[in-house]
Amino acid sequence: MTTTAPADHYRELAAKFTDRIEAVPADRWESASPCEGWTARDVVRHVIDTQRDIVTVVGLELEQGPSVDDDPLGAWITTRDSMQSILDDPARGGREYDGHFGRTTLAATVDGFHCFDLVVHGWDLARATGTDETIPEPDLEWIESVATSLGDSIRMAGVCGPEVPVSSDADAQTKVLAHLGRSA
Repeated sequence: MTTTAPADHYRELAAKFTDRIEAVPADRWESASPCEGWTARDVVRHVIDTQRDIVTVVGLELEQGPSVDDDPLGAWITTRDSMQSILDDPARGGREYDGHFGRTTLAATVDGFHCFDLVVHGWDLARATGTDETIPEPDLEWIESVATSLGDSIRMAGVCGPEVPVSSDADAQTKVLAHLGRSA
């Protein structure tokens, strides 16, 4: 999916997600997101919760930080740094488990699914809060390739909604987001 090592890929995309959180105006945390029923704060909560959950399948835990309700940025930074520490350690990041698509490692799952979430939910957060929604072209191409590789699994409950129709002359970001069930 990517030629970058999982730890480095996560570091890069987590930094961009951090930038998205830092850009949120203080009065926009309760703004509705493109994810039905979720606020901007809920998007960050989801990203944190899914990362906290995935490490448990290999017997690990992430450090507990402040509550997303009190400090979304602080909660994210604690999660990000704790996950990065795991990924930087091949013994922990390389722990295996039986995943949805068969035997895999924690690092591979974070690289393929949780990094995908950082890009897509980064856009959701930006859309909810009126900040810059631009997805860098390499990230856009990468999430498109991940979505394509997932095939029909992209439509599983809790992943992406139905594809949204767009005009044939729509820009690449609009088309990719539409494939992921989002209206740009």
